[in-house]
Amino acid sequence: MAARALQLKEEGNLHFKKGDYVSAEALYSKAIIADPSNYNLYTNRAMARLKMNLWESVVSDCNECLQRNPDNIKAHYYLSQAYLPLHDYEGALQNGLRAHELCIQTGDKSLSAVTSQILRCKQERWDAKEKRRKRENSELETEMVVMMERERDQALSELGEDDDSYRREITEDWEHKIETMRSVFEKARSNEEKRRKVPDWAIDDISFGFMVDPVVVRLVLWGILLIYTYVLLTRH
Repeated sequence: MAARALQLKEEGNLHFKKGDYVSAEALYSKAIIADPSNYNLYTNRAMARLKMNLWESVVSDCNECLQRNPDNIKAHYYLSQAYLPLHDYEGALQNGLRAHELCIQTGDKSLSAVTSQILRCKQERWDAKEKRRKRENSELETEMVVMMERERDQALSELGEDDDSYRREITEDWEHKIETMRSVFEKARSNEEKRRKVPDWAIDDISFGFMVDPVVVRLVLWGILLIYTYVLLTRH
């Protein structure tokens, strides 16, 4: 059966080189049926499935390979590639780093490609954090304005019918506070709302670790706004 599996694999390789990934995937599948213990067959099929954008299937094949050979470079590398479109940035990064470590240990020629993949993982994780930060900051601004409007409405509801002048004063005061709050948000995000690329200096080429993180911006913004809100609300 091993000889039959090898033959099917070679046929699959020919189709793969021609760009016929569907036929290649089918032949690799037949090879696996013939010899399910051959871990290399799973990475062959994973490679074809990557070309077909079958991300979950790639993950399954790579995990099957790693069960049989935990230090398989291709399996970790393909896993890293499949996890990115699935938005599993940590999984993509960790498998990329493991492939990189194995490449160094064995002197594998894939080191350059694996390094590029790790940097791509870092970039896409950065971009995802940026999108989340912008969304959360927008939600935070809305929450703060709603809270202030609620406080304003509560103050107005406590006035009598004949307190028109005081009603205008309270309304104008709260409008000023809300406008000031919006201004604080605008200043805090003036440059941060622009889409940022990971600067070269932000990446450690040895550990691939970020020296900065966009999430820190949100923590600082939270602190500033909470203090400012407290001052506004206690002044009235």
